[in-house]
Amino acid sequence: MKRIVFLVFISVFTIPCFAQIPFKRVQKLMGSRFEVTVVATDSLQANYYIDLAINEIVRIERLISSWDEFSQTSEINSNAGIKPIKVDKELFELIERSIGISKLTDGAFDISYASMDKIWKFDGSMTEMPAPMQVSEARSKIGYQNIELDKDSSTVFLKLKGMKIGFGAIGKGYAADKAKLMLVEKGAGAGIINASGDMNTWGKQPDGQNWKVAITNPLDKNKAFAILPITDGAVVTSGDYEKLVVFDGIKYSHIIDPRTGYPSKGLISVTVFAPKAELADALATAVFVMGIEAGLGLINQIPHVECVIVDSKGNLFHSDNIKIDRQ
Repeated sequence: MKRIVFLVFISVFTIPCFAQIPFKRVQKLMGSRFEVTVVATDSLQANYYIDLAINEIVRIERLISSWDEFSQTSEINSNAGIKPIKVDKELFELIERSIGISKLTDGAFDISYASMDKIWKFDGSMTEMPAPMQVSEARSKIGYQNIELDKDSSTVFLKLKGMKIGFGAIGKGYAADKAKLMLVEKGAGAGIINASGDMNTWGKQPDGQNWKVAITNPLDKNKAFAILPITDGAVVTSGDYEKLVVFDGIKYSHIIDPRTGYPSKGLISVTVFAPKAELADALATAVFVMGIEAGLGLINQIPHVECVIVDSKGNLFHSDNIKIDRQ
């Protein structure tokens, strides 16, 4: 999906001998820009941790990628309407949780949206609007209700021929969660996994302060709406301005409403704060599709989850329990 670039504010401090300091590496993974920051005593320790995180992200990509013809996800898609496919427990449970979020959001989030990927292209190759019949045909293949899971045999079956699943709206968040979990288990005391804007943090900065992120103003990327502290949690933004097409002066974003088959309208960005990046990733997309009223109504019912929304006119809205330090 779509990600706004967060500004991460790291405090300036004096570095005593053997002090903990932040080290960062940027690398392209899962087709996106990943930035891994860890707090360590030296570069040797930091590179050990960062290598672990990157290897974990690569492993996840091989499991869930719908572009890799040898992945289990591709095998599920190529056998849609034909037969169930046995998958690893990890992938099975990710699909199971995805269906749960689909039910929670009344289909505003749906991993079977992937059947639209041949209709809407946001790589510069689209030259005209897709025909309504094309959209309708692809839309008929969307529906989380047609993903059949068998827990006993760990199989996944897509009931409709031509149906596809994809993890563009949840995969990078999941990868950020898994990389963070591995580093915590290996003893990394603090850091940030920034998966092209899907951010997951743990611990604190070396001077004891919380990590802080700026919510960028999508109408002026040189300015921020607010700066908020993040403590052992995740923040993800869905936006309509990084991947889009324009036809007859009308902008169409890459965030497709699975219920209609057309790009969502009315919002510019949605930022979700949650304990895990996987959940924040999925909910950011869902709220973008649902709109302000329905989206905030949903978020206000979910414990430990908050949301900031910017509409197409630049107005800011937020969930009930978030405090905004306006800039």
